[in-house]
Amino acid sequence: MTCPCLQTMMSAIDVKQLVLGAYREPKQSWDQDYDHFLLPLLDDQEPCYLLYRLDSQNALGYEWVFISWSPDQSPIKQKMLYAATRATVKKEFGGGHMKYELFGTVEEDICLLGYQRHVTSCSSPAPLTLAEQELQKIKITEGRVKQVKTEISVENNHQSLQGLAFPLQDTAKRALQHLAQKRINYIQLRLDVDKETIELVHSNPTETRDLSRRVPKDAPRYHFFLYKHSHEGDYLESVVFIYSMPGYSCSIKERMLYSSCKSRLLEDVEKDYHLEIAKKLEIDSGEELTDEFLYDEVHPKHFAHKQAFAKPRGPAGKRGHKRLIKGTEETRQDS
Repeated sequence: MTCPCLQTMMSAIDVKQLVLGAYREPKQSWDQDYDHFLLPLLDDQEPCYLLYRLDSQNALGYEWVFISWSPDQSPIKQKMLYAATRATVKKEFGGGHMKYELFGTVEEDICLLGYQRHVTSCSSPAPLTLAEQELQKIKITEGRVKQVKTEISVENNHQSLQGLAFPLQDTAKRALQHLAQKRINYIQLRLDVDKETIELVHSNPTETRDLSRRVPKDAPRYHFFLYKHSHEGDYLESVVFIYSMPGYSCSIKERMLYSSCKSRLLEDVEKDYHLEIAKKLEIDSGEELTDEFLYDEVHPKHFAHKQAFAKPRGPAGKRGHKRLIKGTEETRQDS
């Protein structure tokens, strides 16, 4: 291996696109360069993506490690932006070049020892993730699980988890009855984790243009909306269910509870209140809920011609020299 001099390039963050923050040329073997190159680039206030080239190769060329750095002290907005764009960065770089993917909030997660622990864990039975541990605690805590059924299908020979069943409070039941009778057009529900119930937040009259403002930016919610619209000359009133979860600003416990209670809630609503749900949506932000978005979701275009997507070129085969690439990104959000 050649030993070119160390090269560094830093760029300002462009709010519209991914930009190169720094890169290093290889000096020694990948493991000898690893901590020396990578750790000085970490900022405990700002997330970034790091791409680290290994010495091993596959059919496409050198193999890389993709690292998502998201320190605990960084702003929630930046964490959400990076979480939302991670898949795009991987696709544009070329997933076939990536041997491992790491996520870190502290140096110990992604230093050389952290990387080696990750490789070891990949070759052994997978341990429970933090989310799975939280769900396991929820299931074994007294009174947490009201009803969990596991059914085994004879046809496909697999198990399916039916979810948690939190009972509806009386006010929520009455609101659902009124929605079924079309006396109201909107319901917002929340989980009371301490009481293990589903309660009504409000059922104020809501037009489609007001729907986005009903979605909290800091808490998950269930929404039922009577979507009044015209389609192919017919006037329709379609019930739309919306599950809003504002990114990772919510705790893992909340995310798991809302996700687990959702399917049982919908089953009970459709069965007990004879509400036909025309569309079930999951969103991160209320800004998505425009009239055009709802219409396209309720009446999808099945035969619309789609222009072929030109896949961005990945790194050239057998590409060498650059050992590490660091990228930073911010994405403009619509107000």
